[in-house]
Amino acid sequence: MHRFLIALVLAGASALVSSSTFAQSPPDVTLARLDCGTSRGPVDVNTRFSDTYSYAGLKLPFVFSCYLVKHGSDYMVWDTGQSMSAGEVAPKVSLVDLLAQLKVAPDQVKYVGISHYHGDHIGQANSLPKATLLIGKGDWDVLTSPKPPTGVNPQLVSHWISNGGAVEPVPLDKDVFGDGTVIMMYTPGHTPGHHVLLVKLSQMGSVILSGDLAHFHENYQNDGVPIFNTDRAQTIASINRVKAIAANTKATVIIQHDARDVGKLPAFPDSAK
Repeated sequence: MHRFLIALVLAGASALVSSSTFAQSPPDVTLARLDCGTSRGPVDVNTRFSDTYSYAGLKLPFVFSCYLVKHGSDYMVWDTGQSMSAGEVAPKVSLVDLLAQLKVAPDQVKYVGISHYHGDHIGQANSLPKATLLIGKGDWDVLTSPKPPTGVNPQLVSHWISNGGAVEPVPLDKDVFGDGTVIMMYTPGHTPGHHVLLVKLSQMGSVILSGDLAHFHENYQNDGVPIFNTDRAQTIASINRVKAIAANTKATVIIQHDARDVGKLPAFPDSAK
């Protein structure tokens, strides 16, 4: 009887450990790309996008991307593309309608993660009013300043500026769900609070969504800096940081504006796993 009781206690302890281990296993994570703007056609990248004029004659088509991260039963949208009133570059289908095709309602989105404050990345943020806005502190400070710089449009996130929703200014890195699967990484230079997003998928492996760390392959490979970036040295340091993280995690780097990277993820409405 004594041995039986010991065995029973040990079995119970083992079951508790197994249950605890199972409970701590991270949820399944998936990643989908949504088309959130319309390209004007090939862009001459030699002037505005290279402060050393490195790409004479090079013209590239830019794309505008949003991403949906599914983390268990929670959803996060990364960047919200151009606004529906952006003229010729406006999306053909709204972010809300694209989410509906994935059977996701706006109120189900827990987080809107923003790489930076430029209009082609925050254009449809207000259409997700129940979400907590995650944005670099440096960028939030610019958006909420008394006199934002020319070209910065606080109205695109007016819902949060007017205290209509929860906002978390992110000063450095942020582990979004607390389990290491989705991490906003601080990469200043393009803007003061610029971030990229690291997503760890069970099948595809790690994926890094670049925001505007670099706009096209050549700038990423050669540490190129657009003339309108806020800090040249920070830009180069941030590119080098992401290159090191990508090498260490064997990550797929997706340059969000480069049309050549669209095919790195499954075509909508499918998701990478």
